[in-house]
Amino acid sequence: MEEAINSTIDPACLQEPPLAIDVIKQLDVFGLCLYSILTFMSCMSLLLYLEQCVFIYKKLPYPKKSTIIWINGAAPVIATMACFGMWIPKAVMFTDMTSNCYFAVVVYKVLVLMIEELGGSQVFLRRFSGETFKISTGPCCCCCLCLPRVPMSRRLLLALKIGALQYAILKTVLSVLSIILWTNGNFDLSDLEITGTAIWINPFIGVLTITSLWPVAIIFMNTNIHLRSLNIVPKYAMYQLILVLSQLQTSIINILALDGTIACAPPFSSQARGSMLSQQMMIMEMFIITLVNRFLYRRTYDTLPSEAHDNDQNTKVLMEHDV
Repeated sequence: MEEAINSTIDPACLQEPPLAIDVIKQLDVFGLCLYSILTFMSCMSLLLYLEQCVFIYKKLPYPKKSTIIWINGAAPVIATMACFGMWIPKAVMFTDMTSNCYFAVVVYKVLVLMIEELGGSQVFLRRFSGETFKISTGPCCCCCLCLPRVPMSRRLLLALKIGALQYAILKTVLSVLSIILWTNGNFDLSDLEITGTAIWINPFIGVLTITSLWPVAIIFMNTNIHLRSLNIVPKYAMYQLILVLSQLQTSIINILALDGTIACAPPFSSQARGSMLSQQMMIMEMFIITLVNRFLYRRTYDTLPSEAHDNDQNTKVLMEHDV
């Protein structure tokens, strides 16, 4: 049955991704201009990031500067890896895994940044110890409104950190395992059979991703009101946008390519063409996000007021309201 189906398909649509030299040979004037512009965008993203690192290193104290450097690197790293994947289609699996492993660390760093902006773990615990945190947030429990609020404690903060950190560790481990299995011919993203390894590893990574996003969302939903002066909302929005574009958008395009919705165009098979389109879109999107992040993180913000100052301000507001 499978042989009958394959016999009706253009053999060019079943071949492996082309070599880099084959990609260059088939480029016309428009294609060469497009590839040149996208390569320029990815290089500019990387150069702007390096310049941003120098600025952050000089202006911000440790350990906040290392955290912000990690977070700022998400878009340039993804754009650079997408550029490599665009020119070398056979390396797409490796470039995607590299980008995803880096972003897995960024997820944890976003949580750390919000805690550090509030003064670090010790100050955070003194400020919020005993206060109840809402945990019915996305992506795990946004519909579970009946969940009780949980008091903040050292144990809860540790659990939230571990919940975000586990994705960074296990994603890297599973990526290395996937590469090892791929070299032995046991890992193929297009193999959706129940006996294939990809059908087991990828859903498990999806569960890890959702589990790691939940602690970050809990901290953000309960502390963003104290961090509005630091533009934490647009910073968090940029992090969420990178997540959607690098994970969800890529997955949708890959599914369409596997389904044959994206037609093959020799020397690109359907899957290789879908990957190429994904890489090209990613470069443009990450370039724009790099520019926005440069605006958000290049500013130096005033130190957040203490909890006592917040209480005094609230008291003054209440007294003026009573008068």
